[in-house]
Amino acid sequence: MDVIDFDLSAAEFWALPMAEREEAFRKLRALDRPAFFEEMEISFAPRGPGYHALVRHADILEASRRPDLFCSGDGGATNIPDMPAEFTEYFGSMINMDDPRHARLRRIVSRAFTPRMIKRFEADVDAAAARIVDELIAKGPGCDFVTEVAARLPLKIICDMMGIPEEHYRYVFDRSNIILGGFDPEYTDLDNVAANLLNAGLELQQLVQDLAAHRAEHPGDDLITALTTANLDGEQLTLQELGSFFILLVVAGNETTRNAISHGLLLLTRNPGQRALLLDDLEGRLPGAVEEIVRLAAPVNFMRRKVTRDCEMNGNPYRAGEKVVLFYWAANRDEAVFADPHRFDITRSPNPHVGFGGPGPHFCLGAHLARREITVMFRELLTRLPGIESGRPDRLHSSFINGIKHMECAF
Repeated sequence: MDVIDFDLSAAEFWALPMAEREEAFRKLRALDRPAFFEEMEISFAPRGPGYHALVRHADILEASRRPDLFCSGDGGATNIPDMPAEFTEYFGSMINMDDPRHARLRRIVSRAFTPRMIKRFEADVDAAAARIVDELIAKGPGCDFVTEVAARLPLKIICDMMGIPEEHYRYVFDRSNIILGGFDPEYTDLDNVAANLLNAGLELQQLVQDLAAHRAEHPGDDLITALTTANLDGEQLTLQELGSFFILLVVAGNETTRNAISHGLLLLTRNPGQRALLLDDLEGRLPGAVEEIVRLAAPVNFMRRKVTRDCEMNGNPYRAGEKVVLFYWAANRDEAVFADPHRFDITRSPNPHVGFGGPGPHFCLGAHLARREITVMFRELLTRLPGIESGRPDRLHSSFINGIKHMECAF
């Protein structure tokens, strides 16, 4: 496969077998400078000027550290095309902003989303994982691991943290699937993608805004109450900002963690030697296993930035107004950083992956919680079902999320 034989903007590329995609990104990393691709045409956004594909670890680190040169707010970070304003307001929240707006929102949210706040939910994470495995055992082998296990833990924890009642879990789950379903026909009508996205975002916003209005009169011990009452130098979240943050939390804290857990079982199934090594010292090796799962899963394939002024990065020139796309999945397989990068190695150290984004202001706010959920889920599974294995994955057809939609399990 030569470089000119594939197009990262084509939907067909993201339907290729994983081995072919890996080889394509290997060839891109071997180039003297980042390759340039034309943008795909979509019905609800103008076709842009194209983008440079950043696939090397060093480039992604540097672009992430320099938001003054590589900004997120001009057209949005979660899509390659410049999106209409209503999309960037609903989807991504802080991800699609630069300072000072980004810093303001992150300051307010961070006050309510601290390790101390998360620590209060640690017992809940343990109990939820135990209940999920109880029910998995009761249902027996052949279950869909994604929907019955991987998706349930992060969904419950995020909803419980926010104060979303259990009867709304499925409602939230279905709409997050639409938002991150990309162009997968299982989750969206391909003739009405824009309308489906906006409707799903509006419905999630309305759900959380209705709960916020209720909490204003009846405060609770949850994140909605904390966020609506958080006051930092006289600043508070507006209802619009609260709704957008909830969408970000559901998408980033639910979808990505469930995909890491799904990929984790797949990796342990395909690497029985690493499973045996992990089982030999579960508590000692589980932290390293979690980092290696996140490295190879890299649930979010990319984020986009726009160049703010003419500059040079790692020896390559960029001009103001150009787009660069940070392919985290490719950077986590960079041969210059990771020895034998395609090998699943739970003892890999150091492991400077960018599975939670690169360094800088947009590093994942929920990384601590995600690590906790993945750790607890695999501790529970491997303690009680040490031989559990995955079937063949049914992969999400998306360029943005490295997702697994369905995957049977056996035990």
